[in-house]
Amino acid sequence: MASLPSLASTAPPVARPADPGRADDGADDDAALTFLRPFLDDPVVTDLFINGEHGLFVDRGAGIERVASWRASETEVRRLAVRLIARGGRHLDDASPCVDVRLERGVRVHAVLAPVAARGTTISVRVPRWDTPDLALLERTGMLSEVQRERLEDFVDRRQNLLITGATGAGKTTLLSALLARVPTTQRIITIEEVAELRPAHPHHVALEARQANIEGAGGITLARLLREALRMRPDRLVLGECRGEELRELLMALNTGHDGGAGTLHASGLADVATRLEALGALSGMDAVTTARQVVSAVGAVVHVDRSDGRRRVTAWGRPVIRDDRLVIQPEEWS
Repeated sequence: MASLPSLASTAPPVARPADPGRADDGADDDAALTFLRPFLDDPVVTDLFINGEHGLFVDRGAGIERVASWRASETEVRRLAVRLIARGGRHLDDASPCVDVRLERGVRVHAVLAPVAARGTTISVRVPRWDTPDLALLERTGMLSEVQRERLEDFVDRRQNLLITGATGAGKTTLLSALLARVPTTQRIITIEEVAELRPAHPHHVALEARQANIEGAGGITLARLLREALRMRPDRLVLGECRGEELRELLMALNTGHDGGAGTLHASGLADVATRLEALGALSGMDAVTTARQVVSAVGAVVHVDRSDGRRRVTAWGRPVIRDDRLVIQPEEWS
């Protein structure tokens, strides 16, 4: 079995070649957790990446850094990827070479096997910064100001439907979890995600997670289907972890039929890009630009954008969806 390196020190040991024929599943699972443990226990680590045998990289908030002393063969990296994915209840092999799972404490692991990953098996791990964030904590850590916190609290209290936007790793999920923690405990929150990451500090939170199809192509459960199922569960707050396809139509239809106080996230580099992204996703759902604009303006009360620069995550802007010349535009608004 591979002696996977622990990065608790600045000079981790060099990994030894794995024995791919050894069937010691329990020991391999322990080794996989041993590998992750230093990162889970480090409060500044947000991401780590293994690029086959070419290196391990860690993001501690100031950009991605290479761990120069780390060594592992392609066989070892592949074995680690298989074990990590197995801990999340899924199977990674040549028939299913790309898999995404959630582990304990909200850790998200994505793995791609070679030869789909051309330079060797690739592992990407997202490590949540806070287990149960709230808006007060985000204010103390500098992600938002007092004025921004008060405005966001007002959005939640008035049951505004919100869209949280930003680039990968900007803090969309963190902010959304904090907003949901503000929801009164008498209300029922249902979240829908490809991999369940939202962990609001709320006693009545139901998390639904999509499921990939098996090797025969059966058994898959999409986000769009989960949204339809969630409507039968009497949600007070309906939340889609990320809009990236046809499920946008289902979310907009739900938010337009009396489900106030809902939310979702969307990848975008700035407020000016949100409208274009929504039009593109609307097209995937069979909606033209005019229909998408009307649905969004009716469904979404506010768009809140988060950004990451110099290793720090910040809430930077917010706006309202409006229609100009039959096209969707996000109109920037002041915080005060």
